[in-house]
Amino acid sequence: MARASAQALMTQLGDPHSLEGKMFGVLVVRWSKTGPGGPSPSREMGVLKAFSGLWQGQERLPGWVPPIPGRSQVALQEARTLDALGAIKDRLLGLQQLPERETYARLQEEQACDRTQFNQRHRDRKHCRDRQRQTLVCTLAGESLTAALAALEQESRGDKAELRQFKQRWRDRIAPLEATIQSADAEIVILRQRRRDLSRQLQAEMHAAYTLTNFAGESLAIQNLAGQGNLPTGTGDCCAPKLLHAAAQLGLEPLAMAEFWWGPPQGDKQPGEFYGACAERCQPIMGFLLSGLSAQVLGSSDIPVGAQHAAPLQPSQIEGIQLELGIPVLYQDSWMIAVDKPAGLLSVPGRYSDRQDSVLTRLRFPLGYSFRVGSRTIRESALPDGAFLQPVHRLDQDTSGVLLLALDAETHRQLCQQFEQRQVAKTYQAIVVGDVAEASGIIDLPLWGDPMQRPRQSVNWQHGKPSQTKFEVLGREGELTRIAFYPLTGRTHQLRVHAAHGLNAPIWGDRLYGQSEPGQRLHLHAQSLQFVHPHRKDAIFLDSAVPF
Repeated sequence: MARASAQALMTQLGDPHSLEGKMFGVLVVRWSKTGPGGPSPSREMGVLKAFSGLWQGQERLPGWVPPIPGRSQVALQEARTLDALGAIKDRLLGLQQLPERETYARLQEEQACDRTQFNQRHRDRKHCRDRQRQTLVCTLAGESLTAALAALEQESRGDKAELRQFKQRWRDRIAPLEATIQSADAEIVILRQRRRDLSRQLQAEMHAAYTLTNFAGESLAIQNLAGQGNLPTGTGDCCAPKLLHAAAQLGLEPLAMAEFWWGPPQGDKQPGEFYGACAERCQPIMGFLLSGLSAQVLGSSDIPVGAQHAAPLQPSQIEGIQLELGIPVLYQDSWMIAVDKPAGLLSVPGRYSDRQDSVLTRLRFPLGYSFRVGSRTIRESALPDGAFLQPVHRLDQDTSGVLLLALDAETHRQLCQQFEQRQVAKTYQAIVVGDVAEASGIIDLPLWGDPMQRPRQSVNWQHGKPSQTKFEVLGREGELTRIAFYPLTGRTHQLRVHAAHGLNAPIWGDRLYGQSEPGQRLHLHAQSLQFVHPHRKDAIFLDSAVPF
């Protein structure tokens, strides 16, 4: 649910490349409906949304959770400190970009080159003198030899004097620049210390003013949560603390959270990717924020103690994200159910907590809860607790279309056997990027899952498993080709790899084997299934309209 909410928010935010890069977050919450007779047994669900820090230069925007209370108390000091930090930044930049640094670096290079040539000349002279000494010793004697050797010694002393002059000449050129640079470096050290002091002072004032509320109704200043260490500036400004604080103040029960980056890529942040709470600013205060959650009386509509002075949101306002949680049912009888899985939703829950939203999870959702979608309330039908429900096959998270699930173990066994024995006719429709010349054909490429590149699959003639796909071109438009795929085997990512490597035309929007824009879906749809009913023995044909 959190992932679906986040993806809905991405759609509302628009093109990430036109926005400032920022972390956004959503928190799925629920609360008891309250009427004239008090809280009712049914509960409503909604979504809180938050942005980190400031957005569009504002800390408060309609429909978003407000900042942690207390910032206004230090607003004047914060503005003054930020101005001072800005001036320090400008001065540091000027000192680091002194023109003398460039001149110094250039002269250092010239000196090194000049010294190399100078040393070579002196080595040549020395070698020449050595040869002359050997010749003189063999050809002269007495006073003539003494005089000749003395002349060579005089030349050697002249070279040493020339070396001293060389060093002094370069010292005279470089020393003033070194003095200027050393003075600038000393000032940089002072300014950096000043910057640290100002930041720590502002940090202490903000942490003393910022007050967090948890689900036990306790309120504490951030500075009281630091323990023996110091929390960095900006603690409390991230999405997770803002969302949990708002939920606690409003008496809402948090169910699931997702945080994602939206904007141009920055460092290791990519638009549309999900990330956990940051280790430096968020995780140290998460324990306090979540305190009392397990002991909270579910369904209570009371506002926790200490929140009566800061409740800028009301549960009735939590409807900013249009979120459809219902899954269309294509077919259902006493033994099986077939649904039209949307793109982006897992078939079954994943291993980690951020990958729990799935077709299986939604079909198992407990009775008695409703979902708030804009101004409407819809109810999600569900199976009785403990009822058998298992998918007979899988669809990739990015693939939409027909998904078949069994309602008892024997039906599940028989349907799985039909899939394994290739007795099920499957039709997929896709749009690929590229002009496919052949009107139809069969792709036969063995696929192998490289354990070092999961979940990617690759064509591998040595280790790969046999994989065949029939295809038929349905239409062309510009650089795009609409194709029907009829898989004869059921390997992981078979159609995606066969399109990319067998047709040299990756499926449009394939983030693994092609290219995709943030928020763009994979244009692959499981259009139909045809099989024999395991109990009635009649032919069943399931069809889903192609959404693209």
